[in-house]
Amino acid sequence: MQLSLINSVIAVAMIDEYKHKGARKKLVEELAAKGITDKTVLKAMLQVPRHYFFNKTFDAHAYVDKAFPIGEGQTISQPYTVAYQTQVLQVHKGEKVLEIGTGSGYQAAILIELGVKLYSIERHEKLYKKAKLLLGKMGYHPTLTCGDGTKGWPEMAPFDKIIVTAGAPVIPKALMSQLAVGGIMVIPVGNEATQKMVCIIKKDEKTFEKIVLKDFAFVPLIGEEGWDA
Repeated sequence: MQLSLINSVIAVAMIDEYKHKGARKKLVEELAAKGITDKTVLKAMLQVPRHYFFNKTFDAHAYVDKAFPIGEGQTISQPYTVAYQTQVLQVHKGEKVLEIGTGSGYQAAILIELGVKLYSIERHEKLYKKAKLLLGKMGYHPTLTCGDGTKGWPEMAPFDKIIVTAGAPVIPKALMSQLAVGGIMVIPVGNEATQKMVCIIKKDEKTFEKIVLKDFAFVPLIGEEGWDA
């Protein structure tokens, strides 16, 4: 009964009208004006209907460049943040990518539009189930699991790219070890209020280049190598 209700709600909400497409085009233009230059990222942002990840009641908020609550103390990230992280990640079609923090599934959809083979971990079971259902309805089929993202996914490693969508106190060693040589990890690192976006490039098994970028504010990364629940 509950599952069929969720299905019916998603079915009703998944209508991409001209007004949505127009609002999405304006949002992408805004992202470009804010410094997002990767055309493949902008194209992916234009392709994915962000309003599908919102309750229809809050439809008007879908194409505003702001984060928005999705329950369980989590948010769907600000579009600029999604575009920025994705641009820094420098993904290429066919790459194996690990996402830490599936959340609403929006970032996952953007990565899949870019042609990656996506593995994604979500700590909250309710969000995991909801994202899995919605992404499937949209025709996206990443490999998803529910668990502690700070531990990564050793059985599926190594990964060409790793993206972390929650603020970490430190860079988890497990994720460093699961990154392929030549791979890139993008992770916000700092305190529970604000973080610096950090780009890690794995030069060889023991050598990493660390590039510290802009300030952001993410929800905390909870887990064995993150913040306490």
